[in-house]
Amino acid sequence: MSFRIPEETKRAIIEAARIEEVVGEFVSLKKRGANYLGLCPFHQEKTPSFIVSPAKGIFKCFGCGKGGDSVSFIMEHEHFEYVEALRYLARKYNIEIQEKELTPEQIERQSDRESLYHVSQYAAEYFVRNLWESNEGREVGLSYFRERRFTDAIIKQFQLGYCSDSWDGFTQEALKNGYDRKYLVQSGLTIEKEESGKLFDRFRGRVIFPIHSLSGRVLGFGGRILVNDKSKAKYVNSPESDIYHKSNVLYAIPFAKREIVAQDMAYMVEGYADVISMHQAGITNVVASSGTSLTEEQIKLISHFTKNLTLLYDGDPAGIKASLRGIDMVLAKDMNVRVVLLPDGQDPDDFARAHTTEDILAYLKANAVDFITFKTRLLLAEVGGDPIRRAELIENILTSISVVPDEIKRAVYLQECSRLLNIGEADLHHRLNRIFQGKFQKQVDKEGVVNQPLVSPSVLPEEERRESEAKDYERTLERELLRLLVNYGKENTTQPYQDAEGNPMEQVLSVCAFLVMELQQDELTLSEPLYQRLFSIFADHLSRQTIPEAKDLLLSEDPEIHNLVADLASARFEVSPVWQAKNIYVRTVHNDRKKLDAAVLQTLLNFKLNRVKGMIGEVDGRIKEAETSGEENLLELLAKKTDLDKMKIEISRLLRRVIA
Repeated sequence: MSFRIPEETKRAIIEAARIEEVVGEFVSLKKRGANYLGLCPFHQEKTPSFIVSPAKGIFKCFGCGKGGDSVSFIMEHEHFEYVEALRYLARKYNIEIQEKELTPEQIERQSDRESLYHVSQYAAEYFVRNLWESNEGREVGLSYFRERRFTDAIIKQFQLGYCSDSWDGFTQEALKNGYDRKYLVQSGLTIEKEESGKLFDRFRGRVIFPIHSLSGRVLGFGGRILVNDKSKAKYVNSPESDIYHKSNVLYAIPFAKREIVAQDMAYMVEGYADVISMHQAGITNVVASSGTSLTEEQIKLISHFTKNLTLLYDGDPAGIKASLRGIDMVLAKDMNVRVVLLPDGQDPDDFARAHTTEDILAYLKANAVDFITFKTRLLLAEVGGDPIRRAELIENILTSISVVPDEIKRAVYLQECSRLLNIGEADLHHRLNRIFQGKFQKQVDKEGVVNQPLVSPSVLPEEERRESEAKDYERTLERELLRLLVNYGKENTTQPYQDAEGNPMEQVLSVCAFLVMELQQDELTLSEPLYQRLFSIFADHLSRQTIPEAKDLLLSEDPEIHNLVADLASARFEVSPVWQAKNIYVRTVHNDRKKLDAAVLQTLLNFKLNRVKGMIGEVDGRIKEAETSGEENLLELLAKKTDLDKMKIEISRLLRRVIA
């Protein structure tokens, strides 16, 4: 069954969702005056350009340009639909949603993603109930967890469960409760035999480890078998689905993120039990890659919270060497990577259960070494006196150093390698430069630039550049018009006009009425389709004698309109060098009525002047064609150009007066 969220509930959710709290769940924020500053979660950056404004309820990244309110942040970060994001915020702020039931046709249009989330959440709750309430769950599953010395509190925190050792117990229960066979199969919870169509449980007879998203939603599961059967895999994981992509996920990230920020450090282990034992021991800034090699998406996820990553290894050489290949990606993201080798071949699970919190922290601090040093020592121990293998080792180490973006770090690593390898630092520098040259050549080859003849200068690229700049300028003007409507639409503005006798007069009306009427009177539309859609919403409201505010427009379920409005609202605290260069001071009009009047008129006149110039260019082109072809409409075109030139002169005169 599916529902629609009423408008008044949407408004209550949006008003309750404090932007600094919502964003702070995912991004480490530091106070900067009235705002907060952090590293953008939507692109890689070293210097924070991501601003959160509690006063305006808006976030804005000046690096990648993304901006919006709490709802659009959750939509972007968690890849939620609009309604999914509202439900997430409603749960966070304990707002009850009295939803209206949808029609069967509307139910049909519900997204597959939402259905997969629902069935995954149901499965997690089912496995937990089964663990605690069924005889088999208590005797098999709960006994296993307690043998691992997991406390009841930690079992409940991580929502550990158990799937009964029956052919289709879970599947039948889910079907009985109305869950669609299609989504049971798509989620991987149920397996369908191709030849017979029969269904059976993927995780039967296994203890269950739910895998959560950053916001805590259940995405998939890991299941461990408890019998010694070599014909069966020890661990089985959910297959890839629309909501579960293992390369994007870190196990326990929702439980670890706060402490990662607090400690400015993330510890990475391999398995579910490793994470849980470390958390139980009081080391809660621990996550796992769940058996996969580190991916760029996982690295990006960690980098949202810290630039410091420490890998915990159990001493197995084969396992360590296999994991080394993915670490270069971490170094390339300018992260600080350290390695701790645990004693006597113990894995993090064993080590955590055998030591106190204080002992664990002391060991980690005393034994952490930077990754380049660790890798050098590890490989050096293998090569012995073999000169060929030693040369390969040097190449391997230098390749890792070459991906480090920071020059100072590279220099420090080279110094340490020079000492460990007993090779001159200058020789290492020379070889490193050769590696850089090789990378550059590969990049050039890939782009198809090598050995191609130089192209002589042409007028075409310059024309294309001017055309691109003209489009960008027009788009900027249109965006400024909309920004004024979104932020100041209800404000009154005093604007000049001429009466029937041509006498100069003044009129007081709303910013929305002035801009909409001026554009409609001259039959002007915005060239950007999305911008015109938003402008039409204002025009429609004005025809009904109402003016929408940003908070009204943010209730839109059209994601493009919603995001545009949120971005325009956030632009109130954005610094715009383009406009400053043109002496337009729109950015500082908040409490100054004269500046608002000037900004509104100046933006409108610039928009009209730009449009008139474009029309003059079109007419000039047609005049040239008419002169060449001898068309009879040449006089008509010349007259039109004269009228447009007069309009251009008049608008330019008014514009100079406004600026002066």
